[in-house]
Amino acid sequence: MKKSTPILCMTQAGVIAALYVVLTMIAAGFDLASGAIQVRFSEALTVMPFFTPAGIPGVIIGCLCANIITGCALPDIIFGTLATAIGAFGTYLLRKNRYLCTLPPVVSNALIIPLLLHYAYKLPGGIPFFMLTVGAGELIACCGFGLLLLHALLPVRRYLFPDND
Repeated sequence: MKKSTPILCMTQAGVIAALYVVLTMIAAGFDLASGAIQVRFSEALTVMPFFTPAGIPGVIIGCLCANIITGCALPDIIFGTLATAIGAFGTYLLRKNRYLCTLPPVVSNALIIPLLLHYAYKLPGGIPFFMLTVGAGELIACCGFGLLLLHALLPVRRYLFPDND
């Protein structure tokens, strides 16, 4: 099997970042990319570190760009991206278990994003309510769509992500 090169890793990260932005824009079209009730389809890509370390910078850069493009507040650009980064690192650390690896993004976003909704956006509802709504949206995106993506890519992982299994 061909060894991964820095160029291949950068390409993988770039493709993942671009997909994250596109999927976020689709979710934004349905008003699901931000707010108290959100299901960012792009968060399904937080399973990519299961396959390759390039998934970590891919989802971080994708989230940063998506947050800027969709007009998020500066604290959200910073700390929302941090929540996704923590989730991606957690996925990478749990990559030996295909079911547990989907949980770190759910936990990090359910803990961080409600604080942003309350303090940066001043949305009514309270932090516990936001923890439930954001957590539910992340469960749908990461444990639902993300797990479907993970299982769809498993048969072709050696071709898409050489030397990363």
